[in-house]
Amino acid sequence: MNKQEIRERVWSTMTDEKVGRFPFPLKGRIPNFKGAEKAAELIFQMVEFKQAKVVKVNPDSPQLPIRAQVLKDEKTLLVPTPRLKDGFIRVDPADVPPGEEKKAASLKHIHKYGRVISLSELPEIDLFFAGSVALHRDGRRIGKGEGYADREYAIIRELGNRDIPVIGTVHSVQLVEDDIPKDDYDLTLDWIATEAELIETSSPYKKPTGIIWEEVSDKEKEDMPVLQEIWELTRR
Repeated sequence: MNKQEIRERVWSTMTDEKVGRFPFPLKGRIPNFKGAEKAAELIFQMVEFKQAKVVKVNPDSPQLPIRAQVLKDEKTLLVPTPRLKDGFIRVDPADVPPGEEKKAASLKHIHKYGRVISLSELPEIDLFFAGSVALHRDGRRIGKGEGYADREYAIIRELGNRDIPVIGTVHSVQLVEDDIPKDDYDLTLDWIATEAELIETSSPYKKPTGIIWEEVSDKEKEDMPVLQEIWELTRR
């Protein structure tokens, strides 16, 4: 099965088993799921989460509880802008009044509390969350097919960030046993949390160590100005 076939099957299974939740349809996005808060709670007990000071979390609905907790715990939150057009939004917990963490972590209000930063302002990141449509217990991942999480991780590594733990939260029906195809630029996960369990993947697959520039077209540099910015930053 190819990645798209696996995606389609997972979206259908989630719909049939009624484990998805707003926003609908689940298809075409990182699906929200019943039990997202339970999965998040498992992560909040992790040493890696407790010790992290700067956390990058994807902007999707099922990871809202994680983004809110990052701010509650007075950690710096980084969220990629839609389609990585402008890089990352930084939310400093000092700028979020107590009780407004969930609001500040929502895409609707995040710009009132945070600001878009340039790549040269990007702090060292300690923990990285990636949204997923399907995951294998060995850490292989399928996103919604646009490659943003892969690229975000490659960007921070290209800029000199150390190799850091990557975590995903999904419903248990999103765990698949298919032999997920993996390219060199595909991001793999170290930890998976579902509504029922926390899985350490001990993945045998390496994560990207930077951007594979041969895979980047001129059009992509145009569509994603951050790529052009990195190209220039790393060649100064």
